[in-house]
Parts: sequence; structure tokens; C-alpha cells
Amino acid sequence: MIIKQQFIDGKWVNSKSNETRDIINPFNQEVIARVTESDETDARAAIKVARYAFDHGEWPTTPATERGHVVNKIADLIERDKEELAELESLDTGKTMEESRGDMDDIAGVFRYYAQLADKDGGEIIDSPVANSVSKVVREPVGVCGQITPWNYPLLQASWKLAPALVAGNTLIMKPSEITPLTSIKVFELMEEAGVPAGVANLVLGAGGTVGAELSVHDDVDLISFTGGIQTGKKIMQAASGNVKKLALELGGKNPNIIFADADFDTAVDQAMNAVFFHAGQICSAGTRILVEESIHDAFVKSLTDKVKNIKLGSGFDEDTQMGPLISEQHLNKVMRYVENGIKEGATVATGGKRPTDPELQNGFFYLPTILTNCTTDMDVVQNEGFGPVITVEKFSTEAEAIKLANDSIYGLSGGVWTADIAKAERCVAKMRMGTVWINDFNLYFPHAPWGGFKQSGIGRELGKAGLEEYTETKHIFHNLKPEPINWFQ
Repeated sequence: MIIKQQFIDGKWVNSKSNETRDIINPFNQEVIARVTESDETDARAAIKVARYAFDHGEWPTTPATERGHVVNKIADLIERDKEELAELESLDTGKTMEESRGDMDDIAGVFRYYAQLADKDGGEIIDSPVANSVSKVVREPVGVCGQITPWNYPLLQASWKLAPALVAGNTLIMKPSEITPLTSIKVFELMEEAGVPAGVANLVLGAGGTVGAELSVHDDVDLISFTGGIQTGKKIMQAASGNVKKLALELGGKNPNIIFADADFDTAVDQAMNAVFFHAGQICSAGTRILVEESIHDAFVKSLTDKVKNIKLGSGFDEDTQMGPLISEQHLNKVMRYVENGIKEGATVATGGKRPTDPELQNGFFYLPTILTNCTTDMDVVQNEGFGPVITVEKFSTEAEAIKLANDSIYGLSGGVWTADIAKAERCVAKMRMGTVWINDFNLYFPHAPWGGFKQSGIGRELGKAGLEEYTETKHIFHNLKPEPINWFQ
């Protein structure tokens, strides 16, 4: 089997140690690829290259329009190779091809959005209190960026980081998840084809405990952008304090989906499923915490349960499949323990709560779509992110109680409100402490709108203009056009 390599200084190379890692298809545990496995040594080599490319290379001072053209070319190539990329993503993650194709459209859209933003911010002139002077504010690239991406949306999350970093004129080292690196490898091939200069974008393949840790602690890295778990995020914050790196952290969520009695019932039920069971619930913004008004609670749970029982599990390459497997055996065991603990806490399994018994699914990391009822906010299963196909259901009686329950969490990534009462919806949104709140929708995102969380869901924003600003530093320039002695000390 050919070993897939990493990309450093414009060259495809093996790790210094020549270690490798097998990449597993979560549907059947077959080895689908073998990749080089790096450690701190390779990370340091990539950092050195990126540092030199930023300090001495031409990319940071290349006209923004030209950088935009290169990033737009990457979008063209992603669209050209959409089917190949989608196949790699489904092999790597187990998600359906329909989901993966949709991801590729979104990814191309992210590159195009930032490409067209490239030359739109030429700075601003601000009023100066001094005569015969000019005072202006400009944005400059932050420098060398370490980018650490998760396994659930490997290329989508990579695009949220790569496109704004490149457009802003930075250099970078990306470390994809060690278990889902295939589409990241492919997109670096496309970036090379698009004309990204050697040394500007570097890809290092390895574990978070080695490569990721080195990116976080190294003094020549100016920014870390990380998407992943909250405990790892806290470790990165500590490591980054050594040289006071800029941080952009997206650390997940336990996202409430509030269903009022006056909502469109059938639509709310349908969207409650969609909010969770895409990609087997392995979505940071999944609406896994449903809060239902007491008067419709029983009817809502019954309708939801009846529909969830019919979700078809299978291979992502089967057009009839609606939900694929979890990413790994380790993660499957984590989700199983999560549900078992919920049951011990007093939750009731309305459906699911176990592995499927179908013979054709036994080699994959499948878990049945699960609904837990009789849940209360003090339960661990309600408070902590399970990152699987599991919904917890709570009930409320008043608007104030719904808001209180929704905010009772260390997380604040996203949430939803379902109601026909516009005023009620706006009152709820104003009080919900989350980075994104949907009204009569859930899990919709697009490149123009910023993405990120309140509280322990993270720091900073991706997407939108705010996502580009994360990759810049603000500089104030004061130019005295008629300097004269002050004579203070005469």
C-alpha cells in the first residue's frame, strides 16, 4: 500500500521517523489508506519553514487581489474534484455520500467567500487630534498560524481555517485529525496546483499529543486555531500562554432546542431529527438537548420516537442509508457509556440505547439513534456533550423556565427556538447565551455568518468577516506631516 505523505516547504515527504498509521473505514474496519506519522521533530521543521516564509517570503506582501485569485482557484479545483473528495470523506468518516457532496459544495463556497473578501478592507482613516497629521488603521497578517482540525468534518473545518488565513497573508501549519486526514491531504495537493507558494501552507500528519502540542507551545507560532474537545482546548490555552499566542477555539456544545406548544408541530419534529442524526450526531452544534413545552410533551416524544425508529443505518455509499457509523470503536464505547450513565441517572430509553443487531452492520461502529426521556438538567447526560446519535428530552411549563433551562450549561455554542409567536421568539433569543440561535430552524450555517460560542464553547469566531479578522492584527499608524520641536524640557 502506497504511503500518503505530508507536505512541508512545497515537498511531499515522509516523517523523519518513517512511522506510519493505518486509516480505518468505520463502516467495516477495513484499512483504506496508510499515512506517514509525524512527531515533534516534523512539527518543528514545518514551523521553521512557515516562519521563514512569513518573515522573508513574498506571500504576506503579495497584493490582496492576487491572494484572492489563488484562493478562488482552490475553490475551482475543489468543484472539479468534488466527487473524489466526497468519496474520500465518506470513506474516512462513514458519513453518507449525500452529506459529503453537500460538504464539498459548502467548502468551495467558503473559499470563494474569502477570495472575494481579500481586497475589501484597505484600512480606515480616523480623525487625528493633531493638525497636519494622518492617522490610519490597517490590518496585517498575524504571522505563523497553527491549525488543528477535528475528525467529524475534516475538510469543512479545514476550509474555515485555511481560506481566511491564506487570504490575510499568513503562513500556516495544519494538523488534521490523525484518524481522518485523507481529504486534507487531497486539498493540499489542490492548493499546490492552485499556486500557493512553497512554505506558505504546510501539512503535518500526526497525533495531537505530539504535533498538536508542539504547535501550541512553540514560540515561533503566532496563532493557534483549534476545533475539538473542551479538555484539549484548555490544554492548548495553557501551552499557548508561553508566548501569548492568539487563540481561536471552538470547543463544542450541548445545544438546546426549545419547542413551544404553538410551533408547527410536524416541522418541529422533523427538524428535531435533522438537528441531531446527520453524521450520527457527531456535530458540535447538534440539537441533542430538546426542551418541550409540557402540554405537547407526550405527543411530541411519541411522534419523534416513531420517526426515529425508521432511520436506516448502513454504508455511506448506499443511497438508501440515512445515518452512518460512529467514527471509531473508542468513540462508540464512549457513547455507549454515556447512555448507560444516563439510564443510571434516571433517564428512560424511548428508542435505541444499544447497538443494532443487523448482521451487515456488525463490523462497523454503529449505534442506534437514541431518545432519552424523563431527563432533568442536573443529569450528566444533559450537561455533557455525548457527540453521538442521542437526544435528551426535558419538559418546561413557562417561557422563563425554558430560557433558564437552555442557559443552564457550561456551553454556549448554539440553540434553537420553535414558536409561531414572533415576539416570544425574539424575547428568548435576546436571553439565550449562545453564539448562534435559530428561530424555526436548526443547524443552518453559511460562510457570511460568524460561527463560535459563548462561555466554554470557545474563544473567537470562524466564518464571516469576523473569521477573517481572527487572522489579522490591527495596527494604528500615525504620520506627522509637519514635525516640530515640542520644547517641553527647555
